[in-house]
Amino acid sequence: MTAQLTAPAPAQGTQRFARGAALLRARELGIGVAIVLVFVVTTISNHAFANAHSVQQLLTGASLIALLGVGETMVIVTRNVDLSVGSVVGLSAYVVGDVFKHHAGFPVLLGYVLGIAVGALVGSINGVITVVTRVPSLVVTLAMLYIVRGVDGVIVDGRTIDPAAIPKSFTEVGYRTFLGVPWLAIIVAVVVAVVSYAMRSFRASRDLYAIGSNPEAAALAGIPAGRRVFGAFVISGALAGLAGSLFLALHAQIDVTGGNGYELTVVSAVVVGGVAIFGGSGTVLGAALGALLLNTINQALVAAKISSFWNEAIAGGLLLAAIAFDRWLGLRVARSLQSAQGAHRDA
Repeated sequence: MTAQLTAPAPAQGTQRFARGAALLRARELGIGVAIVLVFVVTTISNHAFANAHSVQQLLTGASLIALLGVGETMVIVTRNVDLSVGSVVGLSAYVVGDVFKHHAGFPVLLGYVLGIAVGALVGSINGVITVVTRVPSLVVTLAMLYIVRGVDGVIVDGRTIDPAAIPKSFTEVGYRTFLGVPWLAIIVAVVVAVVSYAMRSFRASRDLYAIGSNPEAAALAGIPAGRRVFGAFVISGALAGLAGSLFLALHAQIDVTGGNGYELTVVSAVVVGGVAIFGGSGTVLGAALGALLLNTINQALVAAKISSFWNEAIAGGLLLAAIAFDRWLGLRVARSLQSAQGAHRDA
């Protein structure tokens, strides 16, 4: 019987499953091809789109969304969602800017640490409420979005942190380049690489996929789902806090509108990047590529002098298409598994 299960002669269901797995692996390649196509077509109509400054803007504009997408991916693969990331960006950016404003000589590195701490605090609250009370994360984080926005509004009170209050060594991260590549993009690329490795290599990270694929089976396998989901929310919040500090470094000023609307853009980038909204599959690299694709489309519309409102329409269309594709693919893989299991039983 064992020989039959491991024999290379595949049943029809096994062949279908293999094709489904191949489609999953090809998703990121497809996004990369789409980015190249948009870039090439836009460059043909507007040669300035391919100059060094334009490419730097392209990378910089996608960086913060890609960074937020890393944490969002870890949450979504567990069948949850974090809608508070945009508000955390605004809050952490203002808190860090306010500290610089009122404490001259505050260490620049600690400014980033402070932003991460603010985000991790909000993420831990999201995680505790979601895990302990079992309230859907959509409700919890949507409420947190408004709570943080309200707190941010009270703290800001109509004021703006001006560039003069921010140390030059802090804002340099937002505009400096290394070999023509923005430091902001390099920092985000490092985070994506580290988290990608961790998601592939460490058991705690792989548990997130198990929880999202089948929560009941994960519980029977002894996976501490509560701790894992809590950890995902903390990391998502911490990365949103880091994004807030980088937002301040990039723009050198902040007011109450900082980070507005980021949450929906991040979710769109993550899902377009191949992370299943129903949980259980996807990679942070795909999320980062999704962010780059959306920003490339946005910049292409600007270069073509097309209304920016089309960017939201296209992003929404891509989001719907990605969700529909993931649903179709999930059903196809499930049917393939059932066919393969039935073939093995018959054998």
